[in-house]
Amino acid sequence: MQSYYHHYGVDWDARQIEAMTRDLVNLDILADGQVVGVMRLSFDETSCMVRDLQVDPRQQNKGIGAQALSEAKRLAQAQNLQRLQLRVFTISPAARLYQRFGFTLSHRDERFDYMELSLTV
Repeated sequence: MQSYYHHYGVDWDARQIEAMTRDLVNLDILADGQVVGVMRLSFDETSCMVRDLQVDPRQQNKGIGAQALSEAKRLAQAQNLQRLQLRVFTISPAARLYQRFGFTLSHRDERFDYMELSLTV
């Protein structure tokens, strides 16, 4: 993630990031009993926002990200929410994961693709 911040000329301030994520639902991602990533979620009346999803690069392409998204979907559905939302850096290869999972592009700006997945039938 830090490399994307540098790419766009945004300062990486660990204290600021910790403060911004403190009040989110912060979930460790485990594989074989080891922490291999993190997922951070926020909720409002209609949506669950995947605020951050990071998997250790050595553990990527093993289905771990998709499993984390499945858990976010399950948590959102348990609260009868209408959609999952996220934003991803436009240069991030993670966008392919989100598309395979069913997310669609809702809009884009100079840094981010904003994507969502409808949870209503």
